[in-house]
Amino acid sequence: MAFPATRMRRLRSTGLLRAMVRETELSASHLVQPMFVELGTDRTPIAAMPGVERLSISHAVEEAGLAYELGVPAVLLFGVPAEKDEKASGAYDDEGVVALAVRAIKEAHPELVVITDVCLCAYTSHGHCGVVREDATVDNDVSLELLAKAAISHAHAGADAVAPSDMMDGRVGALRAQLDAEGAKDTPIVAYSAKFASAFYGPFREAAGSAPAFGDRRTYQMDPANADEAVREALLDVEEGADVVMVKPALAYLDVIRRVKDATRVPVAAYHVSGEYAMIEAAAAAGYLDRRAAVLEALTSIRRAGADIVITYHAKEVAGWLQ
Repeated sequence: MAFPATRMRRLRSTGLLRAMVRETELSASHLVQPMFVELGTDRTPIAAMPGVERLSISHAVEEAGLAYELGVPAVLLFGVPAEKDEKASGAYDDEGVVALAVRAIKEAHPELVVITDVCLCAYTSHGHCGVVREDATVDNDVSLELLAKAAISHAHAGADAVAPSDMMDGRVGALRAQLDAEGAKDTPIVAYSAKFASAFYGPFREAAGSAPAFGDRRTYQMDPANADEAVREALLDVEEGADVVMVKPALAYLDVIRRVKDATRVPVAAYHVSGEYAMIEAAAAAGYLDRRAAVLEALTSIRRAGADIVITYHAKEVAGWLQ
């Protein structure tokens, strides 16, 4: 019925009534804290991402523990290797930075879920997510072999889940087959299923040292204009064995999150990426908005769109606020 019989403001009063009818919940249990790990003993600030640092393994263990104490159930590890080569050998080195970090974190915090990013870009001398041919194109099928080796290395080190982010065709099936064949059949795959060729990755590439030396990644990352394709990608990954599908970035793709959730009916993760983080930080530093309110509103919108899991550099801080 129309006004005055229907007054929508009745349920908007402050206090418990407003909370009782709230449709979308944001809690620490929905969050994942990304971490950049490198060899050494220091913390290295990332200029484009205020408050985020590259961490030595010992500092990563410390930060993972603090996140877990605040109720954040999982971390997502990105390795920053000391050396790179054309075949990304550091990505699947059993004594590489990610394998060492996984072992150290799991030993110190066995209940914490440790997810590892599986890609080649940070480990290749050219910065692309796969093996590059002589004609400067990425060889999809050869790259699958190296990605599978990286996933096995991480799983054998103790990773609770692996997250392929390369966007090569068929990589979920390749990882699933290799994991099953090498004693890691219970290791879940969190697939970056709809990863767009986005302008919002700039700060991450500074953090991970993963900017391509030539060209760009548009031949394997998705066109930001395409939502139907995103759904196809997610359904293919589920068919190949993905346990969780992901949409990246998050805020500019809320519609895609909802469509992927409705189409797949599997757990959906969304990555609140470095550029989205940096925008809020920059605007708050300039006094243009309330930082805490903006962060909570942004993450709540990602949950409202349908994400079961939200990967965000604000995770640890938000978990503290929500307590």
